[in-house]
Amino acid sequence: MIKAVVFDVGETLIDETRIWTRWAERLGVSPFVLMGALGGMAALDRPHGDAFRLIRPGFDLEAEDAAWERDDPTGLRNHFDAGDLYPDVRAALSAIRATGRQVIIAGNQPRRAYDALVAMDLPADSVHTSEGWGVSKPEAGFFAKVAAVAGREPAEILYVGDRLDNDVLPAAAAGMRTALLRRGPWGYLHAERREAQAADVIVDDLPALVPVLERLT
Repeated sequence: MIKAVVFDVGETLIDETRIWTRWAERLGVSPFVLMGALGGMAALDRPHGDAFRLIRPGFDLEAEDAAWERDDPTGLRNHFDAGDLYPDVRAALSAIRATGRQVIIAGNQPRRAYDALVAMDLPADSVHTSEGWGVSKPEAGFFAKVAAVAGREPAEILYVGDRLDNDVLPAAAAGMRTALLRRGPWGYLHAERREAQAADVIVDDLPALVPVLERLT
């Protein structure tokens, strides 16, 4: 049976709308332009950084991050806080924990995201970021870390995320059960693909996970 449920962060727990809107303002374009470009990259299986370079050729993300921090040192910039949490997160995580299962948060995030997530005081047993671990999805080492912090066999873990390439397929390859969340541009697009059949379950929201947990044996 499933003994631990592990959640991705971006577009699984965190609504990234405000982040991308601030990025659009920084780039000097409308949110529609940037989000349309991001959707195009998602459909073409290209990294989101290509959306920046489409809008601003030669774009250097690291340099722009540094410049933005100098310009607005106390602002959220490309960060998130509790105001970006999807409204179903707390109740769903609490409901899963109430079944006696571990709840773990582990995603591709910078180290600073750890502090933001911990400050939200979510009903989770632990929080982890790829930068903190020194390994990122979809690398097998990331999912080995997931199993290690859970202290469970991979088959006892359900990994929940919005992407096939970063979440469902590599987690399944690691021996874990998987849930694909139809949330965010990648989630909606990926749920329509044939490869989505690799997921143990496809859900429209996080509360929908609770009744299926007993069926995943």
